[in-house]
Amino acid sequence: MKIVIGSMNKAKIQAVKEVFPEAVIVTEDADSGVSAQPFSDEETRQGAINRALSCLDTQDATFGIGLEGGVMFIGNQLYLCNWGALAFSDQLYTASGARIALPHEITEQLIQGRELGDVMDEFAKRKQVRQQEGAVGIFTSERISRRSMFRHVMELLRGQWEFTKEKKESKYRTRR
Repeated sequence: MKIVIGSMNKAKIQAVKEVFPEAVIVTEDADSGVSAQPFSDEETRQGAINRALSCLDTQDATFGIGLEGGVMFIGNQLYLCNWGALAFSDQLYTASGARIALPHEITEQLIQGRELGDVMDEFAKRKQVRQQEGAVGIFTSERISRRSMFRHVMELLRGQWEFTKEKKESKYRTRR
């Protein structure tokens, strides 16, 4: 099994490796086709889909994987959101994961057009937060990391793929 991941982000790559330990993993800097800071579930999901489909078409991949982080409003509150897509043959699976409200001072900077990764580096006084614990790690006192958040999404994606495979193998056909 060969999986091509449409990202060079360490947290995303590790999440995929943990869910598919038996696979050969290849990384590719795939274009998401959405804005640098996705601002809705729809845009974030589309970025994941675009990355997954792009990866499926390259390097003889069994799967193409796209993982995308973004933000989205519910009312006046801005939340982190994250989406994943698994492209396999003629199938496409998508899943979303945890959400957490962002502090007002972070929201203000994102509304002004800044990217969350850059804002978080300044806020945490560290470099490359997005490659490590992520905003979710900072705002949960590292109880949840960006890797574990994307691992959850990857478990959902693998589970959907396995269910479809099992269904085709008659495991879940209904009896009459």
